[in-house]
Amino acid sequence: MHADGTITIIVNGEHRRVNAGLSLADLASELGLVPEKVAVERNLEVVPRSTLAQVMVEDGDELEIVHFVGGGDHVATADDSWTVAGRTFRSRLIVGTGKYKDFAQNAAAVEASGAEIVTVAVRRVNVSDPKAPMLTDFIDPKKITYLPNTAGCFDAESAIRTLRLAREAGGWDLVKLEVLGEAKTLYPDMHETLRATEVLAKEGFLPMVYCVDDPIAAKRLEDVGAVAIMPLGAPIGSGLGIQNRVTIRLIVEGAKVPVLVDAGVGTASDAAVAMELGCDGVLMNTAIAEAKDPILMARAMKLAVESGRLAYRSGRMGQRRYADPSSPLAGLI
Repeated sequence: MHADGTITIIVNGEHRRVNAGLSLADLASELGLVPEKVAVERNLEVVPRSTLAQVMVEDGDELEIVHFVGGGDHVATADDSWTVAGRTFRSRLIVGTGKYKDFAQNAAAVEASGAEIVTVAVRRVNVSDPKAPMLTDFIDPKKITYLPNTAGCFDAESAIRTLRLAREAGGWDLVKLEVLGEAKTLYPDMHETLRATEVLAKEGFLPMVYCVDDPIAAKRLEDVGAVAIMPLGAPIGSGLGIQNRVTIRLIVEGAKVPVLVDAGVGTASDAAVAMELGCDGVLMNTAIAEAKDPILMARAMKLAVESGRLAYRSGRMGQRRYADPSSPLAGLI
């Protein structure tokens, strides 16, 4: 002990003079640490945390004091809704209503997915059996937003006619427009799609438009009245996943309206990728309907969309060419 009542100890490799008569808990507090959140090794022996207040520091002690270090910011998720044409939704997953075994399975999948919007095809009424089950008997349009689409239309005129009938039948103005170029690829015919979008917008429709993954075409659609841009990730029903992340990202960066990947999703990771690119949502049908367990897949898609969105909001780490240690090298024992 020194004449001034202090002693010399070594703490984490550094010589320190401290007052005699301190316990290890007192020392930790004096160093600005919370005793309950550190581990102490004294002269190469770990001191049980429960005894830190009873073990006294002695002259010449060598101490190692460690704690856990990490990183990451909390991301608030209380309100992460999205809005299209003035209408706000919480779920960013839109599901289709085709290819299911029956309407009951379809309804169960919608519930498992948490979707608030479903796409519906406009088809002729079965006049030979007017009492046959209808989708509205299983999915209540008062609880789930119906999004009439123009699946199967190959020119602007048939798409416009279909949506006029849909508005008359159900009063819908928020619609999904797709005008296909050919049956083999089901790729959009952008000339006809642009023409139909312009006409429908002038008639008061709010078209969410299926299109190629082309940022120039997307901008033109927005200019003529599209309320949402829906580029394909891959051909409809292919399950190939997002084939061109670069163009999808360019569309997201340039759009002033929501962007949703429409078509090509095959499994949950594809949906997560779409959301990580910054898309506002994902639309899918076949990936759920043709899964061996559609209900379970619907749940997986719900979680994938939510996870991808959280990853996008949190801001991913930068990519590096070489390794970078997770634990700091400074302060090694």
